[in-house]
Amino acid sequence: MTNLKTALPRQSWRRIWRVCVVVNAASVALSVLLTNFIMEVFSAGINVQGLVVAIVTPLTLGGPMLFVLMLKHEQLRHANNQLRHMAGTDWLTQCANRGAFTTGATSALADARGESAMLVIDADEFKSVNDRFGHDSGDDALRLIAAAIARAAPKGALVGRLGGEEFAVFVPGTNGEQAHAVAQAIRDAVAAIVFAPHGKACPLSVSVGAATTAEQPQFAGLYRLADQRLYGAKADIAAPDTRPNVELPAQQGPGMATAAAA
Repeated sequence: MTNLKTALPRQSWRRIWRVCVVVNAASVALSVLLTNFIMEVFSAGINVQGLVVAIVTPLTLGGPMLFVLMLKHEQLRHANNQLRHMAGTDWLTQCANRGAFTTGATSALADARGESAMLVIDADEFKSVNDRFGHDSGDDALRLIAAAIARAAPKGALVGRLGGEEFAVFVPGTNGEQAHAVAQAIRDAVAAIVFAPHGKACPLSVSVGAATTAEQPQFAGLYRLADQRLYGAKADIAAPDTRPNVELPAQQGPGMATAAAA
């Protein structure tokens, strides 16, 4: 798993210096006012020496302490952000893991305006990759497939790895016809991968099942329908002389329609 990065980003350093400058300036101003008030009460008012002491004292005593506290605070914030990211990220592919994908897609469904689509994607005959080349090469293939899916997915889409060689993409603002275009773009991107473990060419491909919120508005039903269609698309692999299909919602009303890959 990726180790935590200890170096703070620029944003954290800017926050540290901004807080230190503001708090130190406020401390100096308050110190000068209090010193002047006390000197006015007990003497003829603040003099140069008193003014210097009023300025230097909070800076020398409070300045370093404030800097250290802010530094530790930002380091803790940075570490927590990384842990939060790692907890929701699949370590192998750097996609959202199943839990993070489910949470993100459910939240997006609640906020979505208009139709959205869910695509469930599975690598074809992936067991043979592991059997022929080993699990290390299988992991390499999964990383390449995940990267291809992320590149082909539209801006604003959520990409997750559900487990094994199965991925999912949630695309807000997408109808059935647009989902078909996204699915085909993903299949084309995966098919274009050059994967040659141990110098032996190994073509990669995926099958896709899709559903839209016009058919199932809730996450559980949307995922279930897309997953069912994925199984229908995977069944096409057994057909002779055909490539795996993309199984999608019918363009005319609810139901299923199978669109053969080009």
